[in-house]
Amino acid sequence: MVRHTPYSVIVTYVEDCQQLIVQAVEPAKLTTLVAGKLEMPILLDEYDFKLDDEFARRLGVAMLNLIALGQPNIEKYMNVTQQPIED
Repeated sequence: MVRHTPYSVIVTYVEDCQQLIVQAVEPAKLTTLVAGKLEMPILLDEYDFKLDDEFARRLGVAMLNLIALGQPNIEKYMNVTQQPIED
């Protein structure tokens, strides 16, 4: 398996193209850029360290909601369940 250095993931909605762009960036290059910006810690112990399908779904919904705060036009494409889905 190919080894990668640690990186952060940036998700950007480009409204003109109606695309989500995902980029991998070295965390050190983002340090000054993200200083003082909105931060949403997600504590893995609150999820029993289970990064399963439901965790991934909720993370994705949170990312879309955050993008929609700044670019509300994306909401017309969103049809997601906001609360956890019970088994």
